[in-house]
Amino acid sequence: MPRLFAVLLLCLSCSAHAADSYLTRLLNKPVPGGVAVIDLGTGAVAPTARYDGKPVLVVREQDTWRAIVGVPLSVQPGPQQVSSGGRTLTFTVGAKHYPEQHITLKNTRQVNPNPADLSRINAELAVQTTAYRSFSPGTPSNLLLDKPVNGPLSSRFGVRRFFNGEERNPHAGLDFAVPAGTPIKTPAAGKVILVGDYFFNGNTVFVDHGQGFISMFCHMSKIDVKMGQGLARGEVVGRVGSTGRATGPHMHWNISLNDVRVDPAIFIGAFQP
Repeated sequence: MPRLFAVLLLCLSCSAHAADSYLTRLLNKPVPGGVAVIDLGTGAVAPTARYDGKPVLVVREQDTWRAIVGVPLSVQPGPQQVSSGGRTLTFTVGAKHYPEQHITLKNTRQVNPNPADLSRINAELAVQTTAYRSFSPGTPSNLLLDKPVNGPLSSRFGVRRFFNGEERNPHAGLDFAVPAGTPIKTPAAGKVILVGDYFFNGNTVFVDHGQGFISMFCHMSKIDVKMGQGLARGEVVGRVGSTGRATGPHMHWNISLNDVRVDPAIFIGAFQP
């Protein structure tokens, strides 16, 4: 009986420790398109963790290591598993409803591309997929991110999008309604790993913040950085525009974790359950 009591006390202590975690309070939104914060325990050496076969971001908070896991929009509510050090750690994904958005485009090729467009799109997708799968060893400078621009949100993450009445991929980032030419600043330190002008995204920049934690900015009127450039938090990466598939000037920002696009609102304290 005393031994059982001691085990119960240990479990309660671990639960309280997790509940008191700043990162858990800030980031743990385990829904489709959200983030799960997993306790990996204590230790002098950083553990590794994998989710869906891919490495995930691991950071140390005081004496505890935590995995910061991106949950795909396609995941159904229910149990999911992370592997670390020979262990299987289970977390539960809750439900979340995402609204619809209907957009009318004058350029019908942006809805139904022709064969030449599709060839270009597929080549560009391969390049961007490789960038999203980058996993550098550095720890991000900060996980509570700055807004890349100051302005109201015009479209939230995860919205089901219909272009000219036809459903396409859900919205994979946040849109900010700000004027053309507004400077876009990186929300955390990082390295530029991709720069390009793409069919759907227009002028685009990828910034690697470390361990698969990546920002993507697109539709820019101007790019102010180069491939391989190191950036301090708050440096300008480009200017707001409406290049690519866009109906007007705005700033589109993606966040990717373990090659999963997640809601950037989580990292700026603007998440809506």
